[in-house]
Amino acid sequence: MGKIKLKNIRVHSNHGCLKEEMLIGSDYRVDLEVYANLSQPAQSDKLDETVDYVHLNNIVKEEMAIRSNLLEHVAKRIIDRVFLELPAVENAEIEVAKINPPIGGDVQSVAVVLKAERPN
Repeated sequence: MGKIKLKNIRVHSNHGCLKEEMLIGSDYRVDLEVYANLSQPAQSDKLDETVDYVHLNNIVKEEMAIRSNLLEHVAKRIIDRVFLELPAVENAEIEVAKINPPIGGDVQSVAVVLKAERPN
């Protein structure tokens, strides 16, 4: 088993329940970890035998561009697409963080973390 990590993917999007968030948007940080058997690509050195992190990054950017009220919802959509499009992925963990959220206090970020195993 191996792990591929994408750290600090930065995007601007319009997630949130407040009207201002829908119109102006906010900055987000996404961290994604996927677990897969990486023994074959470690030997073969072939891209088509591993989990392509470019593909993972594209999934994150595309799903973050689709507005959601809740971070939980967009995180689940990302994980669902990872399992749908990348059959080698056995487990995934994602953290979606809203930077400088409008919650009436000095808070650097709020985040949602979801973990999932490939559905049978």
